[in-house]
Order: sequence, then C-alpha cells, then structure tokens
Amino acid sequence: MIGRGVDEILPHPCSPELFESYLRDARDYVGLAEEVSGPIRRPVDFEYVWGDALPALADEGCAARIANVETSITSDGEPWPGKGIHYRMHPDNVPCLTAARIDVAVLGNNHALDWGRAGLVETLEALHRAGMTTAGVGMTAAQAAAPACVEVAGGGRVVVFALGATCSGVPESWAATADGPGLAVLERCSLEEAGRLAERAARARRPGDAVVVSLHWGSNWGDEVEPEHVRFAHALVEGGVDVVYAHSSHHPRAIEVHAGKLVLYGCGDFVNDYEGIGGHEDVRPELVLAYLPRFDASTGRLLDLRMLPFRTHRMRLERASRDDAAWLAARLTRVSRRFGTCVTVAEDGALMLGSTFFVEERRSSRPA
Repeated sequence: MIGRGVDEILPHPCSPELFESYLRDARDYVGLAEEVSGPIRRPVDFEYVWGDALPALADEGCAARIANVETSITSDGEPWPGKGIHYRMHPDNVPCLTAARIDVAVLGNNHALDWGRAGLVETLEALHRAGMTTAGVGMTAAQAAAPACVEVAGGGRVVVFALGATCSGVPESWAATADGPGLAVLERCSLEEAGRLAERAARARRPGDAVVVSLHWGSNWGDEVEPEHVRFAHALVEGGVDVVYAHSSHHPRAIEVHAGKLVLYGCGDFVNDYEGIGGHEDVRPELVLAYLPRFDASTGRLLDLRMLPFRTHRMRLERASRDDAAWLAARLTRVSRRFGTCVTVAEDGALMLGSTFFVEERRSSRPA
C-alpha cells in the first residue's frame, strides 16, 4: 500500500489532497507516524520503505517476487465517485517498486481503479515501462484474466493468476470488458467459479511450472476465515493450483497446507501508511511478514515455509525483535490451529510453518 502517506515521503509525491472522511491531506498520515515514532526526513530514497527487508528481496535464489500493489500509480484521472478511500502513487515513484525487485505486480484489488480507468491505464504503462509484469487487470477482459508468467532459471515458470472479489469491496463495475480496461472480478466464491479458474490454470500450465492464484477477498480486520473461502481454496488446490495467495486483511490470517499445497488465507500488509492509527492494537498490524515458500520442482508440493518478521517504524521496515517474532508465531499458531498448522521461531529469528501434513509425509517416507 505505497500510495497516500508513503507516496508523500518519496521524491515525487502526488497532490496531497484526499477525498475521505478521516483525513483530507496525505501528509497528515506521515504526521501520525511521526507522532508515535519520531521525525521522518523527507524525501526518503526509493529503498527507504523496504529497510531491513531489502537483503531478502535481493536474494538471487528467489524465483519470483510477487506483491499485491494496492494503489493506483497515476498523476491523472479523477477519484472514483462514491468511494471512501482513494490511493495513488506518482508514476515517477515507481523506482520504489523496482528497488524491491518486484517481478509480478498483482493489481486485482479494491484500489486499482481508485482514480478511474484513465488512472488504471497509466498504472499499467508505468509498471510495464519499469519492466514488471502485471496480473488481475488489463486493457480488455481477456488480458485481465490472463496470467503473469516469470521464467525460472533452469526451466519452468511461476504462473500467477489474480482476481479481486466483490466481498473485499471491489465494485462489479470495475470488471474489464471485451474492449475496455478493468479488473478480473470474482463475484462469487463458489465451487463453480473455483472449477473454472482451476481449468484455466490447467490449460496455462507447462511441465515444471508453479501456479499461484492471487485472491483479494474478505474483510480488513479479524481472524475469521469464511467457510466459502476455505471451500474455494481447497477446490483450487484439488484442481491443480500450487499456491493460494490471498490478501485484503491488514494483519496475517490463518495458514494451511491442503493436499500438500500452500494456502495463505490473508497475508496482511507489508508496507503501508497506518503507523500511528489506533484501534487495532490487539492484532499489532505494525508486525508484518515476508513469505518465502520452497517447493518440490517436480510435484509443486510445499517443502517448507519461512516467514521473515519485520516491524514498521518511521514508515520503514525494521527486523522484528525475538519477542515480537515469538508473539507473532503464537498468534499465527492460534488462528491456524483449526487447519492443523502451527508456527515456531527458528534460531535466526525467522518463523517456520509446522503442519500435520509434514508429519504425515515424513511417516509415509520411512522405510518399511
């Protein structure tokens, strides 16, 4: 969420004018962060917001870096009428994303058209000009539905489909048309829709590919995972999808390993301008995670999941303390218990996923 307050501290901010009930000036979000954490010298450089996360993002062993980019990237357009919040980042601040080496910018979310279809067109132009591929939006419905593909060294690809669900606040009117720009909109999280999506993924798959489905769904706060979301994710996995990568919640939600495949029901934010905004201290949204799954190249089955914990401070990511990591691990274990998963803290401070699936795999692989 690199618009609004984050955009304001970068070298080329948009106009700070906002059209929301809470605040009317994007600089006020920076002020809230400074009230609780101290002054932020502006402008910051393009690497600043990523802070201590940059070494992990620069790891050459990473096959693909996928991020839900939850903002318009435009200095043009008009705010979408009747919408409560409008995010945007100036196109000249796109080096903030390239600094993190983002390969796939997922735009199937409820802020991609905050500045209208003209703003979406400029967003696509800015990202593509910077060398990133996009998923979940397009100049036509066919383009919005098509996956982003990243070639992997040694063969195979990471194939990313993305959809924005109406249950996250995506207007149905944002859907791309046969000849007009917009989103791949998911109107119902039904088994029929999951089946159609799994069939599309199967048609796109080549030998050696890993298929990711990005879903922007559900509410911003709370731990509940909707039953229809569980059924939808299971149907995708059973239909051949390797990773269900879901987001919209501002804090991490439950994690599951289903049939050997990874389901992230809500990844939480990574970068945003919420520092200093109170009301949700019980979930500690300042603690964020980078998810680093590792897969069997031949089967797509999950081998392990490392999660790197960071803390937002002065709108910059700092490595989380051992105590913060332990708090986050305990919370994730509590909300994921129903799915047979738990989270522990490794010696290096990373979080590690444990699952009944891994236990069963080890038992089945023992010699008779």
